[in-house]
Amino acid sequence: MKAAILEQVGKPLVIGDVDVADPGPHEVLIQTAACGLCHSDLHFIDGAYPHATPAIPGHEAAGVVMAVGSEVRTVKPGDHVVTCLSAFCGHCEFCVTGRMALCLGGDTRRQKSDGPRLTRAGDGEAVSQMLNLSAFAEQMLVHEHACVAIDKDMPMDRAALLGCAVTTGAGAIFNACKLVPGETVAVIGCGGVGLAAINAARIAGAGKVIAVDPVPEKRELAKVLGATHVVDAMATDAAQQIIAMTGGGVHHAIEAVGRQASADMAVSILRRGGTATILGMMPLDCKVGLGAMDLLGGKKLQGAIMGMNHFPVDLPRLVDFYMRGLLDLDTLIAERITLDQVNEGFDKMRSGHSARSVIIFDT
Repeated sequence: MKAAILEQVGKPLVIGDVDVADPGPHEVLIQTAACGLCHSDLHFIDGAYPHATPAIPGHEAAGVVMAVGSEVRTVKPGDHVVTCLSAFCGHCEFCVTGRMALCLGGDTRRQKSDGPRLTRAGDGEAVSQMLNLSAFAEQMLVHEHACVAIDKDMPMDRAALLGCAVTTGAGAIFNACKLVPGETVAVIGCGGVGLAAINAARIAGAGKVIAVDPVPEKRELAKVLGATHVVDAMATDAAQQIIAMTGGGVHHAIEAVGRQASADMAVSILRRGGTATILGMMPLDCKVGLGAMDLLGGKKLQGAIMGMNHFPVDLPRLVDFYMRGLLDLDTLIAERITLDQVNEGFDKMRSGHSARSVIIFDT
């Protein structure tokens, strides 16, 4: 099969041939239909986060089940599925206490004695599977707890976005923040994750939904998706504007960029008792904190990896939201590209002026 391979950190992905193993007892072989380009992939490609190479990035995908292992009970051949990087084991402390997104997923990966899932065509060199998925490829071989079946009427390109951006952004609103109707929300960063959080805040009945971004085009997209107010993140008085328009600060500030300045802003715009939720992948040496007066004011700071999702339950609900016209996924897609155009897609992401690029595979 064809795949986009990270051969060397900091270099463009290389399109090459890769072999995929037969499914093990709990594994699912998927024909990839669509895969979104996510900034998390870029962190590994550019070297901000370490990963073994060669590897195949891509983790925001949808496809069709081709084959399943002998013990798989959750999906069957022909099912349409969305994948998720937070594969869960189902029996660790985090899984049994309802925090499946925190599962380290060790039991969902192959043991060394089982051989690799992915190898180079020809020489058989192992290719690392990135984030349990490696979706920049014509096929994926994943654990059954890394995918969930969806309504076959759901368009695949929109379904792919649910695998990361929407699960993270909407999950932050529904799961991590547990937003109460009427509460105010500020979302800092209007990429795919931030826009999904804005859309979910509207669905959840937020009062004011404030979109904060330096790019005018993204602020306009945010309005389409439910923002009631927009603020230029580069304005010297951006935080003061938000505090003024909310009468003392927001109940929830969501950071969806992964930068120190935006995380600090999230804390600074909270009202007493408010919560800052950090979704972006911060630089590894970054520290975010609360001051003494913040603590005395009952303010809270939390991370929410993958929106603290309950993937098998949340995903079908998000599909239902889209099918009923509540969740706007169409606006999130800026362009549809082929696998060969993946590097150009990431170049556009680096420029920061558009929403999601989605790879469409021939199926």
